[in-house]
Amino acid sequence: MTEVLLFHHIQGLTEGVVAFADELRAPGHTVHTPDLFDGRTFETIQEGFAYAQEVGEALDAAADGAADALPEELVYVGFSWGVGSAQRLAQTRAGARGALLYEACFPITGEYAFGPWPDGVPVQIHGKADDEFFAHEGDIDAARELVATVGPDRAELFVYPGNEHLFVDRSLSTYDPEAAALVTQRTLHFLSVL
Repeated sequence: MTEVLLFHHIQGLTEGVVAFADELRAPGHTVHTPDLFDGRTFETIQEGFAYAQEVGEALDAAADGAADALPEELVYVGFSWGVGSAQRLAQTRAGARGALLYEACFPITGEYAFGPWPDGVPVQIHGKADDEFFAHEGDIDAARELVATVGPDRAELFVYPGNEHLFVDRSLSTYDPEAAALVTQRTLHFLSVL
């Protein structure tokens, strides 16, 4: 079984994020879900961003601390805002077994890149086709570049119809049960073949 470090989205470690982690735990994977917001959850994305801006770099330090407390051989998982920590650690911390990036993706070249993608590290990226953040702020283009660079045997991009952001979180109004079920199925397959 696989050891997973999962970073929550900008609205915090919600019941929906915990429920998703539990679905990954069900077949026997170990899933760590650090709460970078110290118990705070937010009703809106805007409120979450305001808090994250206020706290600043301490959030990166908290993510690094969560990783440092665990073995090197991890699968890094991030939802939206949490992709920043997951992708950065997958690209810069030795021993990554894989990465699962939900509703966000950073470029692997250019100004905002964490550096090149590490050799042999598989990745899956999931997002909605008309999501204002994923599809319209460049993330989907970064995801396509990543898949093209890494190759189809190690990298996959799954795009779902619709415009909802945070559609896998069952505790939010943006939840899409059908798409979320596909995300879960594909995620469990990814973890099972590592």
